[in-house]
Amino acid sequence: MYVLGVPCTTAVRDLEAPLPAYQGRGRPPKPPWQSVTAWRHALEPDVWTRLTVREGEKGPVELELVTRRVQTHLERKRTGPQEWLVVTRHPLADDSVLETQASREACEQDARYGYRYYLTPTQTHASALEEPSLAELARVIQAGSCIEASFRRGKSEAGMDAYQVRTWEGWHHHMALTLIAVWFLVNETHRGQQLTPALTLPQVRYGLSVLLLEGFCALSITSICRHVQRQ
Repeated sequence: MYVLGVPCTTAVRDLEAPLPAYQGRGRPPKPPWQSVTAWRHALEPDVWTRLTVREGEKGPVELELVTRRVQTHLERKRTGPQEWLVVTRHPLADDSVLETQASREACEQDARYGYRYYLTPTQTHASALEEPSLAELARVIQAGSCIEASFRRGKSEAGMDAYQVRTWEGWHHHMALTLIAVWFLVNETHRGQQLTPALTLPQVRYGLSVLLLEGFCALSITSICRHVQRQ
């Protein structure tokens, strides 16, 4: 499963909305086209489902979602396939919720909440009739923010963007090594937090640099611990 972030101006047709009254002539009417913002404004307050995504540093990270089977309006007045529209919201005062960094058109907010809009494309006709799991949708949406956080950490802590290569092979080697370094640093940080909650990623990096010096200098374990403790 994957989700695609879309702008708040995306035109959709709600396939689960009541059909307009048939006047007896012409084709049977269909639900009108409207932007996802206008569709959200027409929702009832009790349609939102709150889910706990994971445990955060300041408590459980929660997200509210609502889904609906829709059709999108493509270019040249073409109608897209049936898809699932996913709208998420979280209180503006809640800074523990991590979502992907979206452009200004892909996010909205009012006096209380911030909103994001996603589409879950359907691959077959059978899956178009199946409503996706809200828990799985929340997991996929939050996974995007974790990936972006890993890339930001790699650039700031492991030199991911500090490469000077001219071949694909050299770039691939650099990226693979920096990702392995980020994975190691994050694991060491989590492992250290079980014993010393104040351990930060720069402290882990400093301790690692001191350990690497052991291969060139005659440092004992006691002196290494003393260096790290002083830092």
